[in-house]
Amino acid sequence: MKNLIMVNGTMGVGKTATCRELQKLLPNNVFLDGDWCWDMRPFVVTDETEAMVLDNISYLLNSFIRCTAYDNIIFCWVMHEQGIIDAVLPGLDTAGCSVSSFTLTAGEAALVDRMARDVAAGLREADAIKRSVDRLGLYRNMNTEKIDVSEISPAQAARLIRGRLNA
Repeated sequence: MKNLIMVNGTMGVGKTATCRELQKLLPNNVFLDGDWCWDMRPFVVTDETEAMVLDNISYLLNSFIRCTAYDNIIFCWVMHEQGIIDAVLPGLDTAGCSVSSFTLTAGEAALVDRMARDVAAGLREADAIKRSVDRLGLYRNMNTEKIDVSEISPAQAARLIRGRLNA
């Protein structure tokens, strides 16, 4: 059976790094970062662009699900509301595919520290810190398995996800 592993969390919490580590642990995998589907200039959020991004994500994930070369499809994206996951899933052909959803979360101090390092490295703008912290609370009530990454590395988070997949 194939696995679709969805990983969400606020900006800077370590989704991409954790998914890259998960790639090292799972056989026959492919990784899609939802941010790649939003990498546009200018960055414009409208009903039209949101629908386009969801269509593109569904298309790519379905292609990976159907491809016999892959047993594990890893997908990460901010998905700060349950409605986003609920909008993605109906467009997917998940027959014969196990779907697992994980939220990476962190305490505010740990998140600010991670984000500040990204800002110092030129990877993010300083205003992203407040936006990321402001979204932390939105993840509490989502229908996902939570993993607090405040004091663990992306490799440790990936091992926890793999362990929960095997449970």
